[in-house]
Amino acid sequence: MTKFTDLELDPKVLKAIAEAGYEEPTPIQSQAIPPALQGRDVLGIAQTGTGKTAGFVLPMITMLGKGRARARMPRSLVLAPTRELAAQVAENFDTYAKYTKLTKALLIGGVSFKEQDKLIDRGVDVLIATPGRLLDHFERGKLMLTGVQIMVVDEADRMLDMGFIPDIERIFKLTPFTRQTLFFSATMAREIERITNEFLTNPARVEVARQATTAETIDQHVVELKPSRRDRAASEKRALLRALIDGEGEKLKNGIVFCNRKVDVDVVAKSLKKHGYDAAPIHGDLDQSVRTRTLDAFRDGALKLLIASDVAARGLDVPSVSHVFNFDVPSHSEDYVHRIGRTGRAGRAGCALMIAAPQDDKNLAGVEALLQRQIPRRDNPLTAKTPEAAEDGKAEMSGKPDRPEKPEKANKPAPKRRRKKPDDAPKAEEAQVEAMQPETKADEADEGTKKPARSRGRGGRKQGDEDRRSDDKVVGMGDHVPDFLTRSFTDRRVG
Repeated sequence: MTKFTDLELDPKVLKAIAEAGYEEPTPIQSQAIPPALQGRDVLGIAQTGTGKTAGFVLPMITMLGKGRARARMPRSLVLAPTRELAAQVAENFDTYAKYTKLTKALLIGGVSFKEQDKLIDRGVDVLIATPGRLLDHFERGKLMLTGVQIMVVDEADRMLDMGFIPDIERIFKLTPFTRQTLFFSATMAREIERITNEFLTNPARVEVARQATTAETIDQHVVELKPSRRDRAASEKRALLRALIDGEGEKLKNGIVFCNRKVDVDVVAKSLKKHGYDAAPIHGDLDQSVRTRTLDAFRDGALKLLIASDVAARGLDVPSVSHVFNFDVPSHSEDYVHRIGRTGRAGRAGCALMIAAPQDDKNLAGVEALLQRQIPRRDNPLTAKTPEAAEDGKAEMSGKPDRPEKPEKANKPAPKRRRKKPDDAPKAEEAQVEAMQPETKADEADEGTKKPARSRGRGGRKQGDEDRRSDDKVVGMGDHVPDFLTRSFTDRRVG
């Protein structure tokens, strides 16, 4: 079996690896490190959690052992899609390069430009950055990439999802053509393959697992949710999440809950804390200092549940994560592989549970098509406690008891409404009209005939209009009464 001592790494690097407690490399490390040390381009394809970061950090430290950094001209460049992944690469560099004199700089958003400029001005051997912040420094004239000897692109498929591919292509063109390129990804989309064909020269292809596969040590299950009502779907989904967390019991050491939207991250975290769970959110809209403190607390064991968007799905190395909960089925199938890859790392056992509502059927089918197998289903703990509860799961999930059925009332016809006799209605309306009309001699003379004004000669319409305009008030009797009944008319005969 291959050991790190067989890989021709720098003795100082081997000493740091031994102190970190590692003796045997992972498959991606044992196959990627030798061609990288030979100066070849490397295209590494492996599922998340297999040690890709050390697969490029270890040979990079060894190859940069000779030489000296120049101001504003880094000797190597590592591109990462997120701040958290870039910070993790920096931590790996500190761990394995502590017996060397190599220097590094971390360029990520949320940090002062001034502090980063100071590090670049001194000259660094390794520059670790996100694409956006790197280009910001370049456009400000604080950075030159003409001295880059080794360029690393980590989590390239995540770069594609986040829209960084144009930035990556621009950065490639700013670096020397003679650079060595190490390109790592968990999946190979067509756009990623196009970039590798354009910017990599005869790369050593290292593929240690089928694309988009998950570790066999992860126990995966789907729990289907059928909300009782549409307006209760969100609350019932959060109740199901709490039931799944409680159902794991002592097996749950710590876990990550993934949501598709940032707003849901905050809502779920707030709900869990309200019900007494140790939880905190992390997503792209939070300040970098808050994100760093939250991640540190989770890594140190001070935080049990991390509620995250996909910003935490790629590359975060927390070896002791026991569970991953997918509160939402990811809209991109590849994200499922990266999400559950946070557990079951380095051969450890892990558990991944995913909640699927009826509207998630299309996304769930996409995930299973990518995995080329069906994910086992698990009974809903809120509806499968007893046979009776399974039958009336809607009432149990909504927290309201079912109302007993009353067949004798259900078959009884609806009562008929009582209608007024036809003779009564005209008399009542006639009395109301007469009471509201002003008492005039013309009205008395015309009483009993009740003829409309327009039928009283050729001038009836005109004079009726004049009388209407002379009235002080028009009393309404409701929407069901015709408008002409509410007017007062006088009898003026044309002589």
